[in-house]
Amino acid sequence: MPAIIKHIDKISREKQRGVLFVIFHKILTPSDTSERKIPFEDVDWRELPIRAEIIKWLDEQGFAWERCGEFASENVMCSYRGQIYIDIPFDRSNPDYLKIEAYLENPDGSMRYPDATFCYLPLDRAMQNAYHDEPGFWEKWAEKF
Repeated sequence: MPAIIKHIDKISREKQRGVLFVIFHKILTPSDTSERKIPFEDVDWRELPIRAEIIKWLDEQGFAWERCGEFASENVMCSYRGQIYIDIPFDRSNPDYLKIEAYLENPDGSMRYPDATFCYLPLDRAMQNAYHDEPGFWEKWAEKF
């Protein structure tokens, strides 16, 4: 069923703060045992067990989350690829943030799960697309598409 999913930069502007989100990949392990990521367009997010596992953990911990789109672009239109926004501010003094960070990252900052990437979008970067919020912007854009 179709759904309206907000771009991550729109969520950041609405929250008026930087935002956390997770993007997903599928890892292939060829016979030589080196890993490589499959391009997003070749991945069905519904078939990624790690996505379901992360969502289950977030729900069990009582953390709010929602689907989100990638950073909005007027030059590229992409379908939803499984990304999720996590409604906790980036704040290393916040115990909830630290709990999420410890779940998704190793102590050295590398990703705990090779098929998930924990990301942060600062508000100043999201504000670069503030003009997208003007009434009728996307409707006018679609007329020229």
